[in-house]
Amino acid sequence: MVFSSIEFLLYFLPVFFLLYWISPEKIKNVTLVSGSLVFYAYGEPVYIILLILSVYINYYIGLCLGNNREYDKFEDSETEKEKKNSKSQRQKRMLIWTSVTLNVGALALLKWHVGGFAFPLGMSFYTFQILAYHFDVYRGVVEREGSLLAFATYITMFPKLISGPIGEYSVMQKELTKRRVTALQVQDGLKVFAVGLGLKVLLADRVGILWHEIQVTGFESISTPLAWLGAFAYSMKIYFDFYGYSLMAIGLGRMLGFTLPKNFDNPYMAKSVREFYRRWHITLGKWFCRYVYIPLGGSHKKAWRTVCNLLVVWLLTAVWHGTTINFLLWGGILWVCIVLERVLLKPLLQMKFIEKCWRVFSHLYIWIIIPISWMCFAIAELDQLIVYLGRMFNVIPGIYIYAGDWIKALSNYGLLLGVSVVFCTPLPEKLYRKWKDSFPGICILAALFWLSIHRIMQEGNNPFMYFRF
Repeated sequence: MVFSSIEFLLYFLPVFFLLYWISPEKIKNVTLVSGSLVFYAYGEPVYIILLILSVYINYYIGLCLGNNREYDKFEDSETEKEKKNSKSQRQKRMLIWTSVTLNVGALALLKWHVGGFAFPLGMSFYTFQILAYHFDVYRGVVEREGSLLAFATYITMFPKLISGPIGEYSVMQKELTKRRVTALQVQDGLKVFAVGLGLKVLLADRVGILWHEIQVTGFESISTPLAWLGAFAYSMKIYFDFYGYSLMAIGLGRMLGFTLPKNFDNPYMAKSVREFYRRWHITLGKWFCRYVYIPLGGSHKKAWRTVCNLLVVWLLTAVWHGTTINFLLWGGILWVCIVLERVLLKPLLQMKFIEKCWRVFSHLYIWIIIPISWMCFAIAELDQLIVYLGRMFNVIPGIYIYAGDWIKALSNYGLLLGVSVVFCTPLPEKLYRKWKDSFPGICILAALFWLSIHRIMQEGNNPFMYFRF
């Protein structure tokens, strides 16, 4: 079941929230976990057992990791206490390695042997949340969660179960046991949800048709301008698809009484690849920074160590998305760009003239580099990827090319692409904040919601792109 389906919007959502609303506070978590399991089982009945087992096993690992027993000072000498504390630390190290081995091992095994559309929905996301929780308990950042029900709520909560955002346990801890759900929260959540639904159905799905048409036509038969339009269309599709999902998840979280983290911050307004990925999929970037990059030494070591640390992060990021060669190429291109920005661009920007010039050309740089990188992300077959990139730069000759194909594409999709560019800027968010509580604003959001449903009923559901990562 997906957020942009009739089954979810007109059946599951109303029934679930009615039950959730009337549930006493003490059993709201029971209702939420039950509803989340139904939600997951509807789309992934085969792997529901894997999810439940993962919750049980990792809950008990967390209990053992947080077992900080204080020894009686009257019974134990200082030496004996040191020995017991040392033994406790060794046990915890074994437990944290057990957690990493079990969780990462299961994730890697299924990605390698299953992958694609057979890969368990949301496994990458809930595995990373579990690991973050265990790391934080091990380091003493948070106390272990004593309630199995609260832990199950944190992991299985359906708004973020399939594609995030990756919520931090330390931030959500209080809300897991005590939260208020008010009519104002529900209203505010519905507004955010409506915006996300509109971005997914009316922008991502529509502009994605151009990319689909290019795939059907064949990469050898498209002109260079159309190849660039296709890369641009895919860039908009993946952005508004995932951004729309994240907004819907945040809106649903508010309706449940939870504050889920922001996952996007106008990434196409960035001035470097490094900044782009600080604004894109923010919660995943923070995860890799906090649990991989910083423990490796971050940028506080020698320059070559920083470059190696970045390589590890981007290699893992690429493998997290998929095990085929195109994802490794995608991660490698981004790593090279970020390293060059650190080595070459950062010193040059100290010069005022170059800094002023960069203000003008930096956005153009992003709007060229990022679509190229997305092609490595989108096209799994290496030979087809080479053909597409060759057509983009006109270094591989095409066959049966219609010279006016890009003009026809612009006439059909130019308006959508233009609207997409506008929605990549901070302007729509500013207008939303200004008008969302006014009567005209509420009418527009209601119309957006029902227009999206109308589109879904006419054209069917188009699954979210990040569901299988």
